[in-house]
Amino acid sequence: MSYNLLKGKRGIITGALDENSIAWKVAEKAHEQGATFVLTNAPIAMRMGEIKKLAEKTGSEIIPADATSVEDLTNLFTKSQEVLGGKIDFVLHSIGMSVNIRKNIPYVDSNYDFFQKGIDVSAMSFHKMLSVAYKMDAISEWGSVVALTYMAAQRTYPFYTDMADIKAMLESIARSFGYHYGLNKKVRINTVSQSPTRTTAGSGIKGFGDFFDYANAIAPLGNATADDCANYCITLFSDLTKMVTMQNLFHDGGYSTTGVSMEVMTKLGIE
Repeated sequence: MSYNLLKGKRGIITGALDENSIAWKVAEKAHEQGATFVLTNAPIAMRMGEIKKLAEKTGSEIIPADATSVEDLTNLFTKSQEVLGGKIDFVLHSIGMSVNIRKNIPYVDSNYDFFQKGIDVSAMSFHKMLSVAYKMDAISEWGSVVALTYMAAQRTYPFYTDMADIKAMLESIARSFGYHYGLNKKVRINTVSQSPTRTTAGSGIKGFGDFFDYANAIAPLGNATADDCANYCITLFSDLTKMVTMQNLFHDGGYSTTGVSMEVMTKLGIE
C-alpha cells in the first residue's frame, strides 16, 4: 500500500544484489512510496547480481561505484544529482563483506589483510560516502542516511568473527558523523540492526540456519523479514522521523531485549 511517504524525494540505494537483498526490498518500497532514485553497487557485485532487473522494475538508473573509492563516490553523488534533478534526500548503505568469514577463518586466527579489506568495504566506505556527500553538500536539509548493521556489534556471536568489530565501527561512524552532519546540514544518520535474514550474504555464514531458528524462537514477534526491514527504512527516510538521528535502531521482533523464551527452555527440556 502506498502512502506517498517519499513522494518527490530523491535517493541513492546501494547493495541490491538479488530479490533476497534487503536493499532490493527497500528499492521496491521506495518506488511504491513515490521516490525516484539511482541504484549502485560495485562492478563485481553487479556482474553477480540482477540489478538491471530491479532498475527496469523501478524505472531507475544504475551508476556503478566502488564504495571504497572516493573518486567513484564523488562521481556517484555528482551523476545522481544530474540524473535525479537535484540534491539527494535519502541514502541506503547496505554494504558488507568479510573475507575471513567467506574462507571460514576463526576469529582468533584472523588474516589481517582480509580484516582490513572488510573494514574498508563494510565500515570505512560509510565514512567515505558521508564525507564526500558532506563536502559536496549533496544531501538536502532534513535528508536521511541509513546503514544496515547487526547486533553482533554489541554482543558476542562467535560465528560473526571480524564482522562484529566492523559493524561496531559502522555504528560509531553513524554517531560521530551524525553529530557533525546534523549540526551543520540538518542531515540525520542512523543504523538499523536487523534480525537474522535469509539474504544471499547472510545465508553464507556458517551455522546461519540454526541461528536463524534460535533467534526466531527467542524473539516474541519472531524474526523480522527483509520486507519488514524495508518498510522500517522507508519510515526513516520519510519526514515522519525527522528528529531521529545518531541512533542504532533494533528491528528484530524484540530479540535484543529478550533474555530467554519459554520456547527455547522447552526445547532444552527445562520446565
